[in-house]
Amino acid sequence: MVTSKEIKSIILDLGADKCGIASIDRFASAPSGFNPTDVWSKCKSVIVFLKKLPSEVILAENPVPYTHTAHLIYSALDQIGLNLCSQLEKLNINAVPVPTDDPYLFWDADNKHGMGIISLRHAAFNAGLGILGRNTLLINHNLGNMVYIGAVLIDTEFEPDPVVNDFACPPDCKLCLDVCPVKALDGVTVSQKLCRKFSFFQHARGWDIYTCNECRKVCPYRTGKK
Repeated sequence: MVTSKEIKSIILDLGADKCGIASIDRFASAPSGFNPTDVWSKCKSVIVFLKKLPSEVILAENPVPYTHTAHLIYSALDQIGLNLCSQLEKLNINAVPVPTDDPYLFWDADNKHGMGIISLRHAAFNAGLGILGRNTLLINHNLGNMVYIGAVLIDTEFEPDPVVNDFACPPDCKLCLDVCPVKALDGVTVSQKLCRKFSFFQHARGWDIYTCNECRKVCPYRTGKK
Protein backbone atom coordinates (compact mmCIF):
# COMPACT_ATOMS: atom_id res chain seq x y z
CA MET A 1 0.00 0.00 0.00
CA VAL A 2 1.41 3.38 -1.02
CA THR A 3 1.95 5.83 1.83
CA SER A 4 1.30 9.57 2.06
CA LYS A 5 5.06 10.07 2.34
CA GLU A 6 5.54 8.34 -1.00
CA ILE A 7 2.78 10.43 -2.58
CA LYS A 8 4.43 13.63 -1.36
CA SER A 9 7.79 12.50 -2.68
CA ILE A 10 6.24 12.05 -6.13
CA ILE A 11 4.75 15.56 -6.02
CA LEU A 12 8.02 17.18 -4.99
CA ASP A 13 9.85 15.26 -7.72
CA LEU A 14 7.33 16.67 -10.21
CA GLY A 15 8.38 20.20 -9.25
CA ALA A 16 6.14 21.35 -6.39
CA ASP A 17 7.76 23.32 -3.57
CA LYS A 18 5.38 22.17 -0.81
CA CYS A 19 2.53 19.69 -0.59
CA GLY A 20 -0.06 18.45 1.89
CA ILE A 21 -3.14 16.27 2.16
CA ALA A 22 -6.63 17.25 3.35
CA SER A 23 -9.32 14.79 4.36
CA ILE A 24 -12.73 15.30 2.78
CA ASP A 25 -14.42 15.99 6.13
CA ARG A 26 -12.49 19.27 6.39
CA PHE A 27 -14.58 20.65 3.52
CA ALA A 28 -17.90 20.27 5.34
CA SER A 29 -18.40 24.04 5.49
CA ALA A 30 -17.74 24.60 1.77
CA PRO A 31 -20.60 26.36 -0.05
CA SER A 32 -23.07 24.08 -1.76
CA GLY A 33 -21.69 23.05 -5.13
CA PHE A 34 -18.08 23.73 -4.19
CA ASN A 35 -17.26 20.76 -1.99
CA PRO A 36 -14.75 18.43 -3.67
CA THR A 37 -17.45 15.73 -3.61
CA ASP A 38 -19.68 18.06 -5.65
CA VAL A 39 -16.96 18.07 -8.28
CA TRP A 40 -16.34 14.32 -8.07
CA SER A 41 -18.46 12.15 -5.83
CA LYS A 42 -15.69 9.56 -5.34
CA CYS A 43 -13.31 12.07 -3.72
CA LYS A 44 -12.00 11.01 -0.31
CA SER A 45 -8.87 13.16 0.01
CA VAL A 46 -7.48 16.30 -1.62
CA ILE A 47 -3.79 16.58 -2.44
CA VAL A 48 -2.64 20.21 -2.49
CA PHE A 49 0.68 21.59 -3.67
CA LEU A 50 2.41 24.96 -3.95
CA LYS A 51 4.88 26.67 -6.23
CA LYS A 52 6.66 29.85 -5.19
CA LEU A 53 7.07 32.91 -7.37
CA PRO A 54 10.49 34.60 -7.46
CA SER A 55 10.47 36.93 -4.46
CA GLU A 56 11.40 40.08 -6.37
CA VAL A 57 9.00 39.71 -9.29
CA ILE A 58 6.24 41.79 -7.70
CA LEU A 59 8.70 44.54 -6.86
CA ALA A 60 9.44 45.20 -10.53
CA GLU A 61 8.12 48.60 -11.62
CA ASN A 62 6.97 47.16 -14.95
CA PRO A 63 3.92 44.86 -14.49
CA VAL A 64 4.85 42.49 -17.31
CA PRO A 65 7.35 40.29 -15.37
CA TYR A 66 4.78 39.57 -12.67
CA THR A 67 2.04 38.88 -15.21
CA HIS A 68 4.29 36.60 -17.24
CA THR A 69 5.55 34.74 -14.16
CA ALA A 70 2.03 34.23 -12.83
CA HIS A 71 0.91 32.61 -16.08
CA LEU A 72 3.97 30.36 -16.12
CA ILE A 73 3.31 29.27 -12.53
CA TYR A 74 -0.32 28.49 -13.33
CA SER A 75 0.79 26.34 -16.25
CA ALA A 76 3.47 24.60 -14.17
CA LEU A 77 0.97 23.75 -11.43
CA ASP A 78 -1.55 22.42 -13.94
CA GLN A 79 1.18 20.26 -15.49
CA ILE A 80 2.16 18.93 -12.06
CA GLY A 81 -1.47 18.04 -11.42
CA LEU A 82 -1.81 16.24 -14.76
CA ASN A 83 1.44 14.32 -14.29
CA LEU A 84 0.46 13.45 -10.74
CA CYS A 85 -2.81 11.93 -11.95
CA SER A 86 -0.85 9.74 -14.35
CA GLN A 87 1.52 8.62 -11.60
CA LEU A 88 -1.35 7.88 -9.21
CA GLU A 89 -3.20 5.76 -11.76
CA LYS A 90 -0.14 3.51 -11.93
CA LEU A 91 -0.58 3.05 -8.17
CA ASN A 92 -4.28 2.19 -8.61
CA ILE A 93 -5.38 5.54 -7.20
CA ASN A 94 -7.95 7.37 -9.30
CA ALA A 95 -7.53 11.13 -9.49
CA VAL A 96 -9.12 14.27 -10.96
CA PRO A 97 -7.08 17.48 -11.42
CA VAL A 98 -8.42 20.85 -10.30
CA PRO A 99 -7.72 23.82 -12.62
CA THR A 100 -5.27 26.20 -11.00
CA ASP A 101 -6.91 29.31 -12.45
CA ASP A 102 -9.60 28.71 -15.06
CA PRO A 103 -11.95 27.49 -16.47
CA TYR A 104 -14.70 27.53 -13.87
CA LEU A 105 -18.49 27.71 -14.02
CA PHE A 106 -19.62 30.28 -11.44
CA TRP A 107 -19.58 33.88 -12.61
CA ASP A 108 -21.59 36.77 -11.18
CA ALA A 109 -21.24 39.33 -13.95
CA ASP A 110 -22.75 42.22 -11.98
CA ASN A 111 -20.19 41.86 -9.20
CA LYS A 112 -17.32 40.55 -11.35
CA HIS A 113 -17.23 37.64 -8.92
CA GLY A 114 -15.88 34.25 -9.99
CA MET A 115 -15.39 31.06 -7.99
CA GLY A 116 -13.19 28.13 -8.91
CA ILE A 117 -14.71 24.64 -8.76
CA ILE A 118 -13.24 24.41 -5.26
CA SER A 119 -11.52 27.08 -3.20
CA LEU A 120 -7.82 26.34 -3.57
CA ARG A 121 -6.96 28.73 -0.74
CA HIS A 122 -9.18 26.84 1.68
CA ALA A 123 -7.95 23.52 0.30
CA ALA A 124 -4.38 24.58 1.07
CA PHE A 125 -5.39 25.64 4.57
CA ASN A 126 -7.17 22.31 5.07
CA ALA A 127 -4.02 20.50 3.90
CA GLY A 128 -1.85 22.21 6.50
CA LEU A 129 0.01 24.41 4.04
CA GLY A 130 -0.56 27.73 5.74
CA ILE A 131 -2.99 30.30 7.05
CA LEU A 132 -5.37 32.67 5.28
CA GLY A 133 -4.19 36.22 5.86
CA ARG A 134 -6.31 39.34 6.18
CA ASN A 135 -5.47 39.97 2.52
CA THR A 136 -7.26 36.62 1.82
CA LEU A 137 -4.00 35.15 0.46
CA LEU A 138 -2.53 31.87 1.64
CA ILE A 139 0.55 32.46 3.76
CA ASN A 140 2.97 29.57 4.12
CA HIS A 141 5.30 29.65 7.13
CA ASN A 142 8.42 29.26 5.01
CA LEU A 143 7.41 30.59 1.58
CA GLY A 144 5.18 33.46 2.63
CA ASN A 145 2.38 34.65 0.36
CA MET A 146 4.47 34.35 -2.81
CA VAL A 147 2.84 31.04 -3.67
CA TYR A 148 0.21 29.77 -6.09
CA ILE A 149 -1.83 26.64 -5.43
CA GLY A 150 -2.69 23.45 -7.28
CA ALA A 151 -4.76 20.44 -6.25
CA VAL A 152 -5.81 16.94 -7.24
CA LEU A 153 -8.83 15.03 -5.95
CA ILE A 154 -8.29 11.35 -5.19
CA ASP A 155 -10.55 8.40 -4.32
CA THR A 156 -8.27 7.10 -1.57
CA GLU A 157 -8.12 8.08 2.10
CA PHE A 158 -4.79 9.20 3.50
CA GLU A 159 -3.99 10.61 6.90
CA PRO A 160 -4.40 14.39 6.61
CA ASP A 161 -1.69 16.85 7.53
CA PRO A 162 -2.33 18.91 10.67
CA VAL A 163 -3.89 22.32 10.11
CA VAL A 164 -1.49 25.18 10.85
CA ASN A 165 -2.27 26.87 14.17
CA ASP A 166 1.12 28.06 15.37
CA PHE A 167 1.12 31.46 13.67
CA ALA A 168 -1.29 34.11 12.41
CA CYS A 169 -1.31 37.62 11.03
CA PRO A 170 0.15 40.06 13.58
CA PRO A 171 -2.76 41.06 15.87
CA ASP A 172 -2.91 44.74 14.95
CA CYS A 173 -1.54 44.56 11.41
CA LYS A 174 -3.78 46.20 8.80
CA LEU A 175 -1.16 47.04 6.22
CA CYS A 176 -2.89 45.13 3.42
CA LEU A 177 -6.27 46.69 4.22
CA ASP A 178 -4.86 50.21 4.37
CA VAL A 179 -2.74 49.95 1.22
CA CYS A 180 -5.52 48.68 -1.06
CA PRO A 181 -6.14 51.54 -3.54
CA VAL A 182 -9.85 50.69 -3.91
CA LYS A 183 -10.52 49.42 -0.36
CA ALA A 184 -11.54 46.00 -1.64
CA LEU A 185 -10.41 44.20 1.56
CA ASP A 186 -12.21 44.06 4.89
CA GLY A 187 -9.96 41.55 6.66
CA VAL A 188 -12.24 38.61 5.90
CA THR A 189 -12.97 38.67 2.19
CA VAL A 190 -12.29 40.68 -0.96
CA SER A 191 -14.69 42.57 -3.20
CA GLN A 192 -13.81 41.14 -6.58
CA LYS A 193 -15.84 43.87 -8.26
CA LEU A 194 -13.58 46.54 -6.81
CA CYS A 195 -10.38 44.50 -7.08
CA ARG A 196 -10.77 43.32 -10.68
CA LYS A 197 -11.47 46.81 -12.01
CA PHE A 198 -8.16 48.04 -10.64
CA SER A 199 -5.85 45.04 -10.52
CA PHE A 200 -5.60 44.26 -14.23
CA PHE A 201 -6.31 45.76 -17.61
CA GLN A 202 -6.62 44.31 -21.08
CA HIS A 203 -3.87 45.42 -23.41
CA ALA A 204 -4.84 46.55 -26.91
CA ARG A 205 -3.44 43.26 -28.22
CA GLY A 206 -5.71 41.28 -25.90
CA TRP A 207 -3.34 40.39 -23.05
CA ASP A 208 -4.55 40.65 -19.46
CA ILE A 209 -1.87 42.56 -17.54
CA TYR A 210 -1.82 42.35 -13.72
CA THR A 211 -1.34 45.88 -12.47
CA CYS A 212 -1.79 45.69 -8.69
CA ASN A 213 -0.39 43.41 -6.00
CA GLU A 214 -0.05 45.92 -3.17
CA CYS A 215 -1.73 43.69 -0.57
CA ARG A 216 0.76 40.92 -1.33
CA LYS A 217 3.69 43.32 -1.45
CA VAL A 218 3.26 45.03 1.94
CA CYS A 219 2.54 41.87 3.94
CA PRO A 220 5.20 41.39 6.66
CA TYR A 221 5.04 37.65 5.86
CA ARG A 222 5.49 38.14 2.11
CA THR A 223 8.56 35.90 2.03
CA GLY A 224 7.75 33.85 5.13
CA LYS A 225 7.52 34.23 8.87
CA LYS A 226 10.92 35.21 10.24
